[in-house]
Amino acid sequence: MRPHDQDSCRLRALARAARRYLFCVAPLPHATGSLSVILGAGLTHFSMELLAQGALAAGLCLALPASGWFGLGLLCLADGYCRYREYRRLKRMICRWGFHPRLLLPVAASRCQRDAALAAASETGHLPLARAQFRELGYRWYHLLPDGSVDNPLRFFDPEFLRVTFLPGKG
Repeated sequence: MRPHDQDSCRLRALARAARRYLFCVAPLPHATGSLSVILGAGLTHFSMELLAQGALAAGLCLALPASGWFGLGLLCLADGYCRYREYRRLKRMICRWGFHPRLLLPVAASRCQRDAALAAASETGHLPLARAQFRELGYRWYHLLPDGSVDNPLRFFDPEFLRVTFLPGKG
C-alpha cells in the first residue's frame, strides 16, 4: 500500500470514528452542548459590543447568561464523552459475553444512555434485540428526559444521578 493510500484510509477511519462519536453514540448531548456554546458565544459577542460602547450594566447583564450557556455546553459535551465511554464499555461486554437484556437495565433510565447502548448493540449485530428490550421496558423515541426528572427537576443535582451519569460502570 502506498503512503498516500494509507493516509486516505486513516482519514476515512477518523471520519467514521468522529461520525460515530458525534451522531450515533450521543447525539442529544452533543446537539444540546453545541447549541449552548453557540448561544453563549452570541451573548458574549453582544456583551463585548455593549462593554465597548460603554454600557457597563447591560454588558455585564449579558455576560452572566453567556457564562451559564457556556457552562451548560461544557456539561453537555462532558456528558457526551461519558456516553462514548459507556458505549465502548457496553460494546466490550456484548462482544465478550454476548447480548443479554440484563446488560441494558442499568442504562435504561436515560435517553442518552439508551442511545449509547443502542449504538453498541448495533455494532455488535444485536440492535433489534436491544430495541425490543427498551420497548418492552416502556421506552419510546420521545422519552428524552431521564426517569424521575419530570417529578423532581432538582434530580439533575443529586449526587447519585451525577455519579451514574459521569462515572458509568462504577458502583
